[in-house]
Order: sequence, then structure tokens, then C-alpha cells
Amino acid sequence: MKIFLDTANLKSIRMYNDMGLLDGITTNPTLLSKEGGDPHKTMEEICSIIKGDVSLEVVSTEYSGMLDEGRRLRKYGNNVVVKCPMTADGLKACKSLTAEGIPVNVTLVFSANQAVLAAKAGAKYISPFIGRLDDIGQDGMGLIREIHQIFQNYKFKTQILVASIRHPVHVVDAAKIGADVVTLPPDVLGKMLKHPLTDIGLKNFLADWEKLKAEDPNIRI
Repeated sequence: MKIFLDTANLKSIRMYNDMGLLDGITTNPTLLSKEGGDPHKTMEEICSIIKGDVSLEVVSTEYSGMLDEGRRLRKYGNNVVVKCPMTADGLKACKSLTAEGIPVNVTLVFSANQAVLAAKAGAKYISPFIGRLDDIGQDGMGLIREIHQIFQNYKFKTQILVASIRHPVHVVDAAKIGADVVTLPPDVLGKMLKHPLTDIGLKNFLADWEKLKAEDPNIRI
């Protein structure tokens, strides 16, 4: 399973990329606005840091505007995937951009029906927002199971990119189901790194090493 970071924060991107954890990035206008500064420079920098796919989102809601914006976004790098919304115009733009060799991530997917239509339109990724479904009392992870089964039944090449992840358990559940990608906010990825037993174990190891050094100051690893 691939791990994408859902952010426009360059510090977080560099930190986790240096650990070798990132397979890609997803962004949107909200995330870019949160970081401030020139969004064009931020997108350019992200595409230069990350070798994998970087999803950059259109803001137009009609077909011709999505095409124009998608083509411009692709100029930031050959690793750019254009995010289009799950609408009639978005699917039409998905088909056209894909035909031009520009990969598309269809975002704001909330049903298996929408996922099937996006796959039929040629999307490279579909992004089901599981956290938002959970927020209104629906089973977000159940949707991932449905989509995964359908895509397997018909050998769709479209990848399931699980979005709107709230906590590390979502990541484990998505991996069990067989989702292709999870995209995480930096704080969730940070939580995945930690476990209290790891901290306790490291503390004990270091304490025991200090005891050995006290007995023999010349000891070295």
C-alpha cells in the first residue's frame, strides 16, 4: 500500500520524504491556503521534492475550465495528477485529460456508484472520503470494501486512494481491505510512528547502557 501525505506544508513533506515514507502527495485549495504564500511556488516546490504522484486540484466547476486548469497544473511536472470533482463535468474532464495523457484523481467520492463511473471515465485514482462519511453516521470503511470488491470483479485499473483519514486505525483497516493508497494528514502519520512500548524499551536500553559505561568508561559500541 502506498502512503501519500495530504498537505501543502513543505516542512512536513521534506521530513517524511527524507525518512523514505512518502509515495506521493495530495493537495487542495484549502491546504494551499492554510500555508499562505504563493501557491504556485508551493506547488512547484512540492513537485520537485516528491518523485511520486502529486495531486493538484482544479477549482473550476465546468468542463472547459477544468481542461484549461488541468493542462496548466500538469506543467508543474510529469508527476502531476489532476484532481477533478465527482461531477458530470468532472468526469467529462477526466475522460478528456486522460486521453491527452494527463492522469486524473477523481475526488469527493462518497458511493460505490460514483467510484464505478469514475473508473469508467478513466481515472487513475478515485478518492473516497471515509472520514466525512463516518461523521454523518455512515460506514466509510464499508464503502472501501464495496469499491475494492467491485474493482476486483471487473479488473478496473483505477486505484483506490483512501482519503479523509482521521486516525491510524483507518490506515490499518484500509490495508487489510487491500486499498492501493492512503493519504494522511501529517499528524496521523506522526501517530503511526509512535508506540508507548517503543519509548519504554528505548529508555530501558539506554539506562542499561549507562550502567555498562559506569562499570567500564572505555566501552564503545
